[in-house]
This record gives sequence, structure tokens and C-alpha cells, in this order.
Amino acid sequence: MTAERLDGKRVAAEIREQIAVDVQNFISAGHSPPCLAAILVGEDPASQVYVRNKERACEKAGIIGQTIRLPASTTQEELLQTIARLNSDESVNGILVQLPLPKDGNQGNGFDERAVLDSVDPLKDVDAFSPVNVGLLMQGRHRFLPCTPHGIVQLLHRCKVPVAGKHVVVVGRSDIVGKPMAMMLAQRDGSCGQETANATVTLAHSRTSNLKQICQSADILIAAVGVPEMIRGDMIRSGAVVIDVGINRVKDRLVGDVHYAEASEVASAITPVPGGVGPLTIAMLLHNTLNAARLQNTPGE
Repeated sequence: MTAERLDGKRVAAEIREQIAVDVQNFISAGHSPPCLAAILVGEDPASQVYVRNKERACEKAGIIGQTIRLPASTTQEELLQTIARLNSDESVNGILVQLPLPKDGNQGNGFDERAVLDSVDPLKDVDAFSPVNVGLLMQGRHRFLPCTPHGIVQLLHRCKVPVAGKHVVVVGRSDIVGKPMAMMLAQRDGSCGQETANATVTLAHSRTSNLKQICQSADILIAAVGVPEMIRGDMIRSGAVVIDVGINRVKDRLVGDVHYAEASEVASAITPVPGGVGPLTIAMLLHNTLNAARLQNTPGE
């Protein structure tokens, strides 16, 4: 068996084309262009590339992209002051703090990442990290959906991968991907997308006992554990759909959390790395930024 390649880049391009149309309609209705402000602390190379990709994506969609670059020596208080300024700036609709924050920043003391993320106004929290937005998601009445899980939902839907009644195993329990992914797929009312509701979800991680056997039970296996090529071919049931969220640099190449060559011989469909989930994350960030602008221009919000 040779797995079908799930082309996240193509799906993301389709979504971004529609967002560009929606942005123009929003502007034509008399509103200012949506504005996304990204805060980048330090000189992490991967973060630099990611922020540049976001800037280009914003430009193509008709969204104003601002990048606030702060040195690694920035203190926690200075970072919080920057976020507070953006919270009060009515011209800014969405705010994201690029992660990871420097471990040796804040005058050598590191940052309290949770306190930083919690300081973003929930109405501008386009990453959906705020406890307010996480709580709304948990209750099935979301304001924003987390970008990477939402991108995966869109990929499954647009590639016609059935989810209802299927067993989905999510390997990875991060607040950014694993936990919200499990919540979204298990929703019973379709609040996160009727076409990807009502799955039976197992949330596993690197310390799960019998992880291999649990993975082998999955109709859909989502790897978001952050370990290069941890998921091997013998951990995948024949005909399963494999979604690889990981992106890891190993020497001179990028690899996912799944051993692609081995998995491709077993799975019915699989996302590549790069070109799979990554482009969808940025597309859904644009979606959330436009949604934030709409909410902030709606009386009573």
C-alpha cells in the first residue's frame, strides 16, 4: 500500500483565497483592513522564518501585518507593557506572541509564559490560548478555534476523511495542539464543524503505557508529540489516516513526528512534512484575525 498524500499546502491555498475575498468584502462594507500584530522576542531562527511567513500571508490576504521585534534582553514587565499597549490599540484586531520565548530572556530569569499569554485581550487572542477562549471551546461555544487543530479539522473535511464514529488517537497533550484537538473532534453538536464531530478520542503521550498498541487501534492517528520520527510504521494500523503535526530539524533535513517512509507503506493517507499541517496553521490564523475584526466591529461585543 502506498498512502495518499494529504496536501496541506493546497488546502491552505484554497482557504486563503476565500479569506482574501472575505477581507475585501469586509473592507468594502466600510471597515478598516483587519490588523494582526505579532510580537517576536529574541533571535530564534525558526521563529524568524515563521513570522516572515505570517507577514507574507497577511499581505496576500489584504490583512495588515505588524511585527514588534524585541531583544532577548527584554524583561517580563516590558513584554507585558507591549501587550497592554496593543490591547488598547483599536487599530489592532489580533495579537500573537511568538513562541517559544527565550529561556534566557527576562534578564536571565526566563519568562512566565502562561502569564504572558493570559495578558492578551481575549477578543484579540487569535491563537486561542486565553483561559477565556479555552473555556468557551470546552463548552462548545468557541469564539476562536486554535489554529493548528482547526487547520487539521479543515484538512480532514476538505480531503473527505470521515470522522464521526471513528477512533482518533492524538499523541501529544500540549495546550496548543493535543488537548484542544481532542476536545474539537469529540464535540457532539458540531460546534467545531459538523463534518468532524462525534469521534471517539484517545489522548495519549510519550509516557502512555502500551502506546504502540493504542496507536494501532486508531482509524485516524494524529502525532503531535515533538519527538522526531517517534511514530514508526509498526505502530500504525493498515489503512489508517496519519496526520503529522511535528516539524523537527535533524541535521540538514526537516522531519515530522512520524517516520514518513515507513508510515506511507501502511497508512491509507498521510500528511507530509513540510507541506502538511504547517501551511494550514497560518491560514487559520488569518481566519481568526478576520473573525476578530468582525467581532470588534459588532455592537455589544
